[in-house]
Amino acid sequence: MGRKMEWAARADHMKGVPRKMVIMAVGAFAKVVANFLNTTSVHNADTLINLVRSRPSGVPLISVSNHMSTLDDPVMWGFRGFPTMDAELARWVLAAEDICFKNSILSYFFRVGKCIPITRGGGIYQEHMNEALERLSDGAWLHTFPEGKVSQEDAPIRRLKWGTASLIVRAPVTPIVLPIVHRGFEEVMPENFLFGRRPPVPLFNKRISIVVGEPIEFDIPKMRQMAISMSRDSLQPGMGWPSTTPCGLDEAAQRCLYSSISDKIRTVLESLRIFGKSVLK
Repeated sequence: MGRKMEWAARADHMKGVPRKMVIMAVGAFAKVVANFLNTTSVHNADTLINLVRSRPSGVPLISVSNHMSTLDDPVMWGFRGFPTMDAELARWVLAAEDICFKNSILSYFFRVGKCIPITRGGGIYQEHMNEALERLSDGAWLHTFPEGKVSQEDAPIRRLKWGTASLIVRAPVTPIVLPIVHRGFEEVMPENFLFGRRPPVPLFNKRISIVVGEPIEFDIPKMRQMAISMSRDSLQPGMGWPSTTPCGLDEAAQRCLYSSISDKIRTVLESLRIFGKSVLK
């Protein structure tokens, strides 16, 4: 299956005008919801802003966060001081195909807005994951929700899907990985507001808190060797992944490596979640 409306996602599509218009409009919406309709507090915002604006040339950024509502992105970027309406600096984001790409109009809007469609349950080697890798190869910023779906419970971070870990490993240049945890979006856009449905517009007079962590360090060569050693006696059935990757890992080793990276990210996110509950009341 080919890539959905890939032409609309290109920077040169109609000289970039549609992208600038969409990013500016969505950015303005995010600013209004985050700062005027609600109150947003951010811990360690400068780390995120500096990495978005001035990380080393050619080095990609992957930000990872919990997923509390369908408004997390873009409203989490609407806090004061963040360049929300800059189309060049705006993130790419993995977006659920069944929600954001239901028809041609929505598909065009989200494609122009730097969203990459992902089929939930489609696996880490689905076609659009290759598109995400291409963006990382360009040194871009990509945001992911590695939990895979919205959860509005006040509960520990769930087991992470392996897609984000696979992108970290497969990217030509190891990305900077920045963890972010937020709360409050479940009140701005509750899943079960009226008759089991979301409200038609964001709710107001709520408190949103965002905790930005420090970049997570990954020694990929060392973790790769550990994965190879741990996988030698693996008896798990295969999932049809490529038998050997460019970095020399069979499927069993890939499983071990992606699991280790995902567990590390989850541990950091959970620490930030606990920190946020205790500090940002």
